[in-house]
Amino acid sequence: MKQLEVKIMGQAYLLGCPDGGEDQLRDAVHKVDAAMCKIRDAGKIKARDRIAVLAALNLAFELAEPPAVAAPAAPVAAAAPAADPNGEPHLSVAEQATLGVLLGRLDQALGDDGRLL
Repeated sequence: MKQLEVKIMGQAYLLGCPDGGEDQLRDAVHKVDAAMCKIRDAGKIKARDRIAVLAALNLAFELAEPPAVAAPAAPVAAAAPAADPNGEPHLSVAEQATLGVLLGRLDQALGDDGRLL
């Protein structure tokens, strides 16, 4: 297995890559980087972990959509919930539970060293 050093939002990652999968991994890195940078550049969310979760949700949503529905649907990050006076978004109990589960899975996947693969 090869290792590739890539950058996502300016941060370097060393990722494991099966032989012959370099182009596919670089394409995936490009999609993740573009999705995260788009959310960051919108200026509403600053925390890297929240940006990563929203980018992952947006990409998963795109993959789960039927092809005919893909164009008109709005991405998850575009639907910004109303914010309280401190600037924090209001989330329903179901949204909070879902985000909690996703963040837990993300923490588990990243492990102690913070590397994806």
